[in-house]
Amino acid sequence: MTAYPKTTKLMQRGIDFLGSETAILCGAMSWVSERHLVAAISNAGGFGVIACGAMTPELLDAEIAGTKALTAKPFGVNLITMHPQLFDLIAVCAKHQVSHVVLAGGIPPKGSVEAIKEFGGKVLVFAPTLALAKRLLRTGADALVIEGSEAGGHIGPVATSVLAQEFLPELAEDHVVFVAGGIGRGDMIAAYLEMGASGVQLGTRFACASESIAHPAFKQAFFRANARDAEASVQVDPRLPVIPVRALRNKGTEAFTAKQREVAQLLDEGKIDMGEAQLQIEHFWAGALRRAVIDGDVEHGSVMAGQSVGMVTKEQPAAEIVAELMAESEAALG
Repeated sequence: MTAYPKTTKLMQRGIDFLGSETAILCGAMSWVSERHLVAAISNAGGFGVIACGAMTPELLDAEIAGTKALTAKPFGVNLITMHPQLFDLIAVCAKHQVSHVVLAGGIPPKGSVEAIKEFGGKVLVFAPTLALAKRLLRTGADALVIEGSEAGGHIGPVATSVLAQEFLPELAEDHVVFVAGGIGRGDMIAAYLEMGASGVQLGTRFACASESIAHPAFKQAFFRANARDAEASVQVDPRLPVIPVRALRNKGTEAFTAKQREVAQLLDEGKIDMGEAQLQIEHFWAGALRRAVIDGDVEHGSVMAGQSVGMVTKEQPAAEIVAELMAESEAALG
């Protein structure tokens, strides 16, 4: 990777933290970020992350072993904090001595960060506010990912450019901070690195890599789409704090609105509690996403994509994507 001296220099802290050749993380995308794509990205000098999503500990165990068979390079595992078996999943990561664990989808529950650090794993967290970011870094998190609303999948309400201006001046000097959301080109990477980021995270750009197992129809939907097609889901009931999800507009988007109404009614009738309500919503997404990614049902499934989807126009090997991003960043810094 010596061909990109300026970019590499600005990424050095992130590179040292990840142990990879570049500080380009691949965002964990359920069903998409599995062994083939994760290994390909790590082999290409990026940093792949397995999306555990709703997997059982047994499935995660097999996925980590499968990834290790395809790459000797470091990779991470993304765990959803509301998973009912979170600590069992952490134990699986410990068994495999996974180097980095990303905790996503909420504030890490008590003891989870400690459990990861106990086996020597490094912990990456997401934080929607600066105050929470500081607290998480104070209480043991090793690195932070700030992700703007342009991203695909679960999103927060604030744009990446605003978060970067708010978080980086405060945190970048003393902490490893990765910027995510809406990044499709290397010149954007250069801009965030110059602002103090240690690296970046991209998801949408890698979803259609040649090594991605996503169905050809899923990839075609990406190639056809432009930025405005990637819409955030609507929240139906204020009592059901559903984290909005960004996906390409289709019949599945409408089905989700109906599902929220159904869950809200069960909540009204006292048939389920809030935790169960949120889990039902989470399972709905897992199923809808599987229909799109694996079965290729891009009409009724959930085609999760970020607003950078308009910059995804063809299938490319992961190595080509990483090299292109680094070359664009280097040119911008030149």
